[in-house]
Amino acid sequence: MTEPLQPLVLGIESTCDETGFALVRGRELLVDVTASSMDEHSRFGGIVPEVASRAHLEAFVPTLREALSRADLTLEDVDAVAVASGPGLVGSLTVGTAGAKALALALGVPLYGVNHVVGHAAVDELVDGPFPERFLALVVSGGHSSLLLVNDIASDVVELGQTLDDAAGEAFDKVGRLLGLPYPGGPHVDRLAREGNPEAIAFPRGLTEGRAAARHPYDFSFSGLKTAVARYLEAHEDSGEPYSKADVAASFSEAVADVLVTKTLRAARIHDVGTVVIGGGFSANSRLRELAAQRFAEAGIELRIPPIRYCTDNGAMIAALGSALLRAGVAPSPLDLAVDSQMPLSLTSVVPR
Repeated sequence: MTEPLQPLVLGIESTCDETGFALVRGRELLVDVTASSMDEHSRFGGIVPEVASRAHLEAFVPTLREALSRADLTLEDVDAVAVASGPGLVGSLTVGTAGAKALALALGVPLYGVNHVVGHAAVDELVDGPFPERFLALVVSGGHSSLLLVNDIASDVVELGQTLDDAAGEAFDKVGRLLGLPYPGGPHVDRLAREGNPEAIAFPRGLTEGRAAARHPYDFSFSGLKTAVARYLEAHEDSGEPYSKADVAASFSEAVADVLVTKTLRAARIHDVGTVVIGGGFSANSRLRELAAQRFAEAGIELRIPPIRYCTDNGAMIAALGSALLRAGVAPSPLDLAVDSQMPLSLTSVVPR
């Protein structure tokens, strides 16, 4: 006897500059389509919220239609709609959430307003299968550097630590500008770093020693590191002393990866967790992947990092979390749900009051 099909979840992502739609059935990804407005922001050297919101408006319907077409499905096949309702840019969130509400209301299906950051961890379930009972999630991107203890991806997420200033990806973009690299700086710094010596310059590791480490065992700070890079460049340019941009990039990259991996490994040991998931746009960084693979293997801890295509913002991560909520029997969100640019990471979804 053929088992009944699991519910089909439509995921919608619009927290920043990516308009993403995906369809997930259970833990199976059927289609994932993303439209980016990055090129429109590059001439400004950063994300312009108003430009991003307009781009979402223009891309919403065409991207939805393309996703349905690729999957050979129609809106009538959708059983639930999941949308990122925070954290993110208010305007961008509002476009996606308004569209999701309209779809859910018109189709008569449940709506789930889900947490974008938790989605970065949830997407790994589409790649590596069901999660263990407990795991750690390190979510690193342009706007977030968060360490999460996940007891249940649908209902029990504890934020152990977060960035106190610049997120990892944000620091890379800023250092990219200091080095005269194109925006976004992250990928360019990563490529340049592969040509340099990571031990050439002893850049600081924030919140890893003394009282600062004791007060903030799982928090991150990269602002001081960015400042150290700026001072190094200024000193050499003022004195006329030559320096290697590749060595600067490599030493900076090593410092960031070292801090992220060291604090995550410490948390895994203290909380007796055998699996770590790393997600978010910055998890595409090559040195972070190399160092994490090496150190977690030495510690006997399983490391799960999704393929690079699932690291940046996408609809698959939202559909994956929506599917997990649906399977767990979590109540849908109200149709009057509001977006929350500062949505707490302990809140996986918005539930009725």
